Amino acid sequence: MPSASQRRTVDHRAAARATDQYFHASQARAFASLSPASLSLAWLDWALHLAASPGKQTELLRLAARHQHDLAHYLYDCLRACGDPSRVCVTPPETDPRFKDPAWCRWPYNLLSQGFLLTQAWWEEATSDLHGIEPHHMRQIAFWARQWLDMMSPGNQLWTNPVAIDRTVAEGGMNLLRGGSHLLEDGIRHQAEMPVAGADKFRVGREVAVTPGKVILRNELIELIQYAPTTATVRPEPILLVPAWIMKYYILDLSPHNSLVRFLRDQGHTVYCISWKNPTDRDADRGMDDYLRDGFFAALDAIGRIQPERRVHATGYCLGGTLLSIAAAAMARDGDDRLASVSLFTAQVDFSEPGEIGLFIDEAQVHMLEAQMGRSGCFSADQMAGAFQMLRSYDLLWSRAIHEYLLGDRRPLNDLMAWNADATRMPARMHSQYLRRLYLNNDLSAGRYPVGGRPVSIGDIRLPVFAVGTVTDHVAPWRSVYKLHQFFPGQLSFVLTSGGHNAGIVSEPGHRGRQYRFRTRQPGAPFLSPDDWMAATPVSEGSWWPAWSRWLTDRSGPAEAPPALGGSGRTPLEDAPGRYVLET
Repeated sequence: MPSASQRRTVDHRAAARATDQYFHASQARAFASLSPASLSLAWLDWALHLAASPGKQTELLRLAARHQHDLAHYLYDCLRACGDPSRVCVTPPETDPRFKDPAWCRWPYNLLSQGFLLTQAWWEEATSDLHGIEPHHMRQIAFWARQWLDMMSPGNQLWTNPVAIDRTVAEGGMNLLRGGSHLLEDGIRHQAEMPVAGADKFRVGREVAVTPGKVILRNELIELIQYAPTTATVRPEPILLVPAWIMKYYILDLSPHNSLVRFLRDQGHTVYCISWKNPTDRDADRGMDDYLRDGFFAALDAIGRIQPERRVHATGYCLGGTLLSIAAAAMARDGDDRLASVSLFTAQVDFSEPGEIGLFIDEAQVHMLEAQMGRSGCFSADQMAGAFQMLRSYDLLWSRAIHEYLLGDRRPLNDLMAWNADATRMPARMHSQYLRRLYLNNDLSAGRYPVGGRPVSIGDIRLPVFAVGTVTDHVAPWRSVYKLHQFFPGQLSFVLTSGGHNAGIVSEPGHRGRQYRFRTRQPGAPFLSPDDWMAATPVSEGSWWPAWSRWLTDRSGPAEAPPALGGSGRTPLEDAPGRYVLET
């Protein structure tokens, strides 16, 4: 039994930890969940190494002098040519649409845009190719420099944006009245936690998530939906869709014309889909083991009761794919052969290069989030949305503000945008575990990730694998997803499709401009680097969905009568889309 002095020491330490946690949680609220320590360390690392690099300093000074010289000559040419010079100092990148409008060629706005682009080029050079700095810190500095530049762009202000000025003159200021109304409405909706403007056109269960089906399982973490067949016979192996718990499942069942669920069902597949519960502070102690046990394995058990002795084509999207990989590795370790194949959409098992989201993940940042979640019980949807907005600040923030608040034009919301705004929360314990185990420690790729108290290895999975990466993915870059080739020893079919993390997956047949590359690596074949794979793999026009459906069919048995919804003699709980997807 501890002595009184030992108990006092323990009490003092607990009190000190609680004080620190309270302070760090307050810091998180004050700094929008961003760690000032992490940012300060990055800036200090950059400043110290730049100060100790006279060669780099000289190059930056030479570049600044050249830019000043070029801008002075451009100003002279503008004055001599009455504001319309024949050449420019710098051409905007093809991916930067800020100054595409011809109005930016007029004096003096052409000088403003050229000066901004030269400043941007200087900062790109200043935040790259600096020897000795921690790579994570260099990426952070480059990212925050881009954020500052995006904020300072002359297009963001009425008096320095010729497009907005022309619109204001033409409409007598009515665009600003509309923009002010839009700003006020957005502020009210945000404070009242209401859906974004236009989302009422995409109501869950009415306009989206309307594929007929039944909820056949509900526990404290998931609802499992079984969809009604449309064909007289179906393939015997059902498909289980495992979406990420950071999203609502209906991205896979959007409008009838672009619903992956409906497409698979019409191809003669029996489809099940997990709908995750939107957690609250009461779910703070739910961890990754709960998401495996009460999520994936509970769904697999329910399918086994409805379709006994039928192996399952398991399909995971984003973190749902990572969870599926963990589960499949545990099943392989334990001799569980209920899976027929594994399909992974924009999913990673190696987090050494996690994409731009890794900018927000280091020890200081994770510790601050843990302190904040320790007070609130979960990671909020607003925090997640804010992080993704910063990753694409021009597209998701500044461009929208210009169009809606300066020009007064509401951008019409589509079903994918409405779904994206229908965000979810994450339990504190689970969020901490996956940040630490997967992102910080990279335990899964190293064979250290524990399931049931014992580590699992992705290399134990011998099932055929179908993987999808998307060209412009900021969350799971396709080259990181491509690393699946290094971990799965069996047959692996890899698709690289146009689009981003979400739009590349919602790629229905008939979608204009879609294309993909598709190649299968056989077991034992030599490894191809991503660049070699791309050079050797031809482009196919259209959607990758039919290719995946054929891949599934080739690994399925002869068609048979479809199973009853909920199983023979069982009554389903209610109609799809169920209750959990409606929780806010």
